[in-house]
Amino acid sequence: MSPPVAMYEPASTGTADAPIPTAKMAAIPHTTSVPVGGATKPQTIDEMAGKWSDFRFAPIRESQVSRAMTRRYFADLDQYAESDIVIVGAGSCGLSAAYVLAKSRPDLKIAIIEAGVAPGGGAWLGGQLFSAMVMRKPADAFLREIGVPYEDDGPDANFVVVKHAALFTSTVLSKVLQFPNVKLFNATTVEDLITRTDGSGNIRLAGVVTNWTLVSMHHDDQSCMDPNTINAPVILSTTGHDGPFGAFCAKRLVSMKHDSLPVLGGMRGLDMNAAEDAIVKGTREIAPGLVIGGMELSEVDGAHRMGPTFGAMALSGVKAAEEVLSVFDQRRAECAAPEDKGFRVGA
Repeated sequence: MSPPVAMYEPASTGTADAPIPTAKMAAIPHTTSVPVGGATKPQTIDEMAGKWSDFRFAPIRESQVSRAMTRRYFADLDQYAESDIVIVGAGSCGLSAAYVLAKSRPDLKIAIIEAGVAPGGGAWLGGQLFSAMVMRKPADAFLREIGVPYEDDGPDANFVVVKHAALFTSTVLSKVLQFPNVKLFNATTVEDLITRTDGSGNIRLAGVVTNWTLVSMHHDDQSCMDPNTINAPVILSTTGHDGPFGAFCAKRLVSMKHDSLPVLGGMRGLDMNAAEDAIVKGTREIAPGLVIGGMELSEVDGAHRMGPTFGAMALSGVKAAEEVLSVFDQRRAECAAPEDKGFRVGA
């Protein structure tokens, strides 16, 4: 059971056609996995080779599997009920932001909420279900940062090509999930926002309201199924353009009649040149405690859609991380205001 008062404790801390230099931020090791505990000597694949007739897995009881999963998951729910940053949406923008945030601030607890079972949004394929991913320069800097190889036609070329979009998405996802201060809650959706109102009537964001995605999809045909909550001083919303779960936080600001966003701008037609610049430049704090990045911004600002080019998603994520950190201390102090007395933010 959670303690009645949460006290603050910082989180514990391929072959390429183009050369991939070591980036300044690339410090976390990504080496061969090894057991984290246990007494038995691990076998290698080479040691197993040719010995399949006598092969056996280690014995197990079904309840051991159940307890191994549920114990860890509910411990994570308890730990991240008070987070420092919540990222809504684990697409290319949200994951890029999570990577930069987790590396820059290993002391912060970062919860990622993803409605789908599979994180990555639409970045598992390029346009029209094609494999290759196109990124306009200078977004190739982020590819080098995370170690994704790409094809580059030289200094005069204005874009690079990753041979399969899944190579980018799986790489950034795997790196994000290896950080000890990040937890991804997938198959989980944000149903609402937690708000606080100051003495002047100004509304700021203070967390998210969550539920299982499958539950959220059946509110209309089942009895009331109440949600869960995560408190956090800053939310980064990267839920994409309008759709079943898209542009959620932007649409919720409008529906609650928040002064910062009285109406949606509405996404304009496709214009790659205009769209990508606008998304990166426009990534910002939209309301106190809410930063919006990626294609969700197109609904906020009335920006153009960009189609099958992904550089703006990565660099909007990088800029979103900067925007989050630029306001974090102020928003954390505000979340320690009198109405939250007795609770330490991020505990």
